[in-house]
Amino acid sequence: MKDLTVTEVRLTPILVADPPLLNTQGVHQPYTPRLIVEVVTADGVTGLGETYGDTKYLEAARSLAGRLPGRSITDLNGLLTLAEDVPLDGHTVDGSVDVGGLRGVQTADKLRLSVVSGFEVACLDALGKALGLPVHALLGGKLRDRVEYSAYLFYRWAGHPEGVAGESDDWGAALDPEGIVAQARRFVRDHGFGSFKLKGGVFPPEEEIAAVRALADAFPGRPLRLDPNGAWSVETSLKVAAELRDVLEYLEDPTTGTSAMAEVAARAGGLPLATNMCVTTFPEIAGAFTAGAVQVVLSDHHYWGGLRNTRHLAEICRTFGVGVSMHSNTHLGISLAAMTHVAATVPGLHHACDTHYPWQTEDVLTERPAFSGGCVTVPDGPGLGVTLDRDRLDALHRRWLADDGSLRDRDDAAAMRRADPGWTTPPVPRW
Repeated sequence: MKDLTVTEVRLTPILVADPPLLNTQGVHQPYTPRLIVEVVTADGVTGLGETYGDTKYLEAARSLAGRLPGRSITDLNGLLTLAEDVPLDGHTVDGSVDVGGLRGVQTADKLRLSVVSGFEVACLDALGKALGLPVHALLGGKLRDRVEYSAYLFYRWAGHPEGVAGESDDWGAALDPEGIVAQARRFVRDHGFGSFKLKGGVFPPEEEIAAVRALADAFPGRPLRLDPNGAWSVETSLKVAAELRDVLEYLEDPTTGTSAMAEVAARAGGLPLATNMCVTTFPEIAGAFTAGAVQVVLSDHHYWGGLRNTRHLAEICRTFGVGVSMHSNTHLGISLAAMTHVAATVPGLHHACDTHYPWQTEDVLTERPAFSGGCVTVPDGPGLGVTLDRDRLDALHRRWLADDGSLRDRDDAAAMRRADPGWTTPPVPRW
């Protein structure tokens, strides 16, 4: 009989290269902090997880990690109970909008759930390896062999601002419709994506409308999405909806808050609204669904508390006739594998999932998950089906150790939030 007792938890904070992608608050920093979680059992089985690596998450993770030895990796419900006692001393979680992640309002519960998610995935990976089962089997079994992902298009600079250290790439700038279409063509060439999401809220809305129109002309009939991360007013959102109603699959978080989203949804002429900002916890569901504020919820296991909570969310959405898909953050292959496993088990997954992964040039795995025809094949091997590359992990950890602290706290970075860039006035991207 296998001994599933946790004997050790290893936490490795890392910094991974991030390109100069633009959103409504500015440009991505050159490096993003991530946290790699390893849960080791008495029999020597190691499970992998991944989550945010900013200081406040790391300190909470250290507290939770100290409470796991002696418990079983099967005690997944107990993780949530343990997390309730994790202190958040020294980090104010004040209900302001999350700056770096653009994932709605910050709360203590969200922070704890984001930490739990990495541990839950690691425990499921270890359990799957111990039992010889894939994670999707532990979640009830897969409903599909391949999970479809969408090309995540960004306005971007050719490089990070002058004087800012960062890694170079060969993508070049994309600051107009032609640049966005060229970017999309490369995603199709390299990965076979069949749908496209544009991160908006960067330029005047009419310029972003033109970019979506250019995509519709270049890829007729393909699903398109536009996401300004809540940057627009209700009236601006309605103008964009009117202009793009005939080509968008959905409009994601055009404005901020459930009441404003509900007003846009009621007046948008049937264009569905999606969100990863106004519905990010279970208590937020009732108000949003009752008001008709969203028609598609974009789950993210990193802040819903893991894969099992993601399935729970999907069942609630199914009950209320609300669509479900997946939001993405700047993640590595461990998270992509976790997303793929849980997505394979969700009934009625009618929208391709988001992923930043093609933008990430660095990983901690021996082999990167691959996209074929815009899809990732669901692994059937034990656990997540990925293998840690210790040398790569150590190299990215050394980068974290060498940092003076300025790059570790992406969520706490100073940024100017613009409630409404308006119909004609562009925001000025800044680092």
